[in-house]
Amino acid sequence: MEEFNTKKKQTVRKRSPKLLIDILPTLVFCLLFVLHINQIITFLFLSDKQTLHITVKAKHGETDTCAGRYIYIHNLPSRFNDDLIKNCEAYAELRNKCKYLVNSGFGPKILEDDHNHTTRVLTTETGSWYSTNQFMLEVIFREKMRHYECLTNDSSRSSAVFVPFYAGFDVRRFWGYSVKLRDQLGEDLAQWLRERPEWSKMYGRDHFFVTGRVGRDFRRVSDQDSDWGNKLMRLPEFENMTMLSIETNCWSNEFAVPYPTYFHPERRIEVKRWQRKVRKMERRYLFSFVGAPRPEMEESIRGEIIRQCLASQGKCKFLNCETLSKDCGDPVKVMEVFQDSVFCLQPPGDTPTRRSTFDSILAGCIPVFFNPDSVYSQYKWYFPKDHTKYSVYVPEEDVKNGKVIIEKLLVEISKERILSMRNEVEKIIPMIIYTKPGAVGPDKIEDAFEIAVSKVLERVSLFQDNATDRSSYYII
Repeated sequence: MEEFNTKKKQTVRKRSPKLLIDILPTLVFCLLFVLHINQIITFLFLSDKQTLHITVKAKHGETDTCAGRYIYIHNLPSRFNDDLIKNCEAYAELRNKCKYLVNSGFGPKILEDDHNHTTRVLTTETGSWYSTNQFMLEVIFREKMRHYECLTNDSSRSSAVFVPFYAGFDVRRFWGYSVKLRDQLGEDLAQWLRERPEWSKMYGRDHFFVTGRVGRDFRRVSDQDSDWGNKLMRLPEFENMTMLSIETNCWSNEFAVPYPTYFHPERRIEVKRWQRKVRKMERRYLFSFVGAPRPEMEESIRGEIIRQCLASQGKCKFLNCETLSKDCGDPVKVMEVFQDSVFCLQPPGDTPTRRSTFDSILAGCIPVFFNPDSVYSQYKWYFPKDHTKYSVYVPEEDVKNGKVIIEKLLVEISKERILSMRNEVEKIIPMIIYTKPGAVGPDKIEDAFEIAVSKVLERVSLFQDNATDRSSYYII
């Protein structure tokens, strides 16, 4: 047994080197295979990681929501804006406007009263109602621009340039002064802009500014001291720029934007809530007029409108703005009249347009116009092209000549058409208000400001697309 075992061991020991030689190629192959697989996995992982990185970068480039929307704001010397309102009390023509400068131009906040009357008329618990003056747009717009989501400090990246000039305050403070004094600040600004590097890019075609006055205030036709306004928009530099104002003269570089109303919400839900409120209103009056007669204006139809309103036997509500009472300066009383009315009469006043138009639409009241320049030829960015969808038009001449009895005309409009027009008016509400600045994401509202900025950018883009060379610019 012992011999056998010894031999067996010897036999095993003799065969071991041969077995190792036999399996060595297999071991080498397996080792190489494992190394190869590891390299493949590593390559695939790194490639996938690199591809992911490139994809993220590509997506980042594709989702740049500010592409083509960047705006650069000129940092003007304070004499062109802040100093004009800082010294508000020093100018007799501005003194009664100073109190409305608070809250970034929105004016004093409207608070709830002890009898809850204000709350019944307005949604004051939201803190979004203000005693806003109709001429504060340039202050409001500037504050909104400061919170615009696509601002840039690099003017070479900008698609447009905003000029925060308080043109309305400038023209108003020197009412009745010499033309030289009225024109001075505008001429200084023109020179300042011309000397900036941003000017040479498009010679002002990409520049825009906003004013809370009507366009004619800036287009004085002569150099007589007795003539109206200044000549800002007749300066060569400003002829290249875009002006947004509450009323235009229909020049190609002037565009009308809504007058400020009393409502400045922060969130979309506030607008929806207000729309529901005006939709459910029980309107006691067929029509109404908030305003005063213009006896000194022979062409004015206001006297006839007031006469017809008072003769309507309770179907028309007249809020007289000629009396010493402060009713027409009270946002609650004005909005209450509009909320109580199915139709709101909007005859021209000193100019064709009225702030009252926008207050009445805000109240869900169907506007009745007597002059196409009151809205139709003005606010083209904000209202449907088919004006019959949301308004009634009565030619001024028909009222003057007695061809139209307003009550009879309105009472014949069917309930179905009235409902349709009211629905259309309700849709317009978000587009004619100026919301609190800074809202982003789902709460952001496509308000009057957002629409104006978008249209300005479109306009500049058209200039860029159509200009194959600089010969198409008015070079100064």
